[in-house]
Amino acid sequence: MIPITIITGFLGSGKTTLILNLIPQLPKNYKLALLKNEFGDVAIDSQLATSSAISGVQELLNGCICCNLVGQLSDALETLARDVTPDRIVIETSGSAFPATLAMEVNRLSQSTGKYILDGVMSVIDVENWKGYEDTSVTAKMQARYTDLIVLNKWELVSERRLEDVEDAILALEVDPPTPRTKSDKGWVDKDIIFGLDAKLAKGIGTRSQHHHDHGHQSEVEVLSVTLTSPTKTGLDVGKLCKLLEEPTKDAVYRMKGVLYANTIPKSSDGRPASALTVCGRTRYILNWAFGRWTFTEAPPPSTNSTPMASGTATPISSGYSTPIPAGEEPDLRMTVITAKYESNMFQKTIESGGYIASQDGSDGVLTVQRIL
Repeated sequence: MIPITIITGFLGSGKTTLILNLIPQLPKNYKLALLKNEFGDVAIDSQLATSSAISGVQELLNGCICCNLVGQLSDALETLARDVTPDRIVIETSGSAFPATLAMEVNRLSQSTGKYILDGVMSVIDVENWKGYEDTSVTAKMQARYTDLIVLNKWELVSERRLEDVEDAILALEVDPPTPRTKSDKGWVDKDIIFGLDAKLAKGIGTRSQHHHDHGHQSEVEVLSVTLTSPTKTGLDVGKLCKLLEEPTKDAVYRMKGVLYANTIPKSSDGRPASALTVCGRTRYILNWAFGRWTFTEAPPPSTNSTPMASGTATPISSGYSTPIPAGEEPDLRMTVITAKYESNMFQKTIESGGYIASQDGSDGVLTVQRIL
């Protein structure tokens, strides 16, 4: 049977980075497949994952894997098992998923198909920012409570007192026995810790009354879809975009992810350029923003011959979208913004009236901002 590891954690906690850091630790002939669940319809992280030698990727977009997409889990796993024949499948949940419900479904598929076994559930906690939402987010608490292992991430960025406060808050969840904890090394954790957990959650999950939930965790976030199309195709004004990236506070906006085209090389929040080369012409980049920091990564143009892998619910990595779009027809910007509850309306007004999203040549483009969740 194929072992399945579930990796969860609140928005921006560093799940994808941790997964990418596992790849160099694996034998060259080890085949790791990734199943990602993401809000919005821009498939960003998986492009980065595939470029780092993960054997295959499936994505479940525009919904939550433990609620309205749970019925599609079987098809996605079947596609990976058939097309990749992996040694292991990692399921990376969206930032607001309840891991217990997902673990129950994996156990059900394991019993009904005999193809899979739940190897463990782990939760990544962003120590730098967890204190900001652990008092208000039921989901953050649930993710930390119902897991086999807690990985403390970004602890290097805080004081020893802050780290102790977070650990005290975890202990206050009163899990018996206490959930094991480990600290990452700037997003790196030994593979033997991640792959090979004692899945205590999986063994008793069907009998715990606390695992019933009413899908209310999705109300903790709101999602905007932002698109800029320009007839001149000169690319985005990245200077103005970076001004927008400096705007939101950590408690108002959780994540921004996007695909954009620009004629100038954008810089990440730490000043590093997205490319070491001299880029000429309209070049494609991936934007990933979390808790006030962001990165730009140069990306290849999308393939024009991509086809969905599973009933339109999974996106091949060569495309940044839920349906393939040829490079010449892609908009200058397509971005997903995940905000805290009640914050999307204000941030939508900021985007629409602030002049932050514009073409580099100043030509009139069509800016579309709409709430999709």
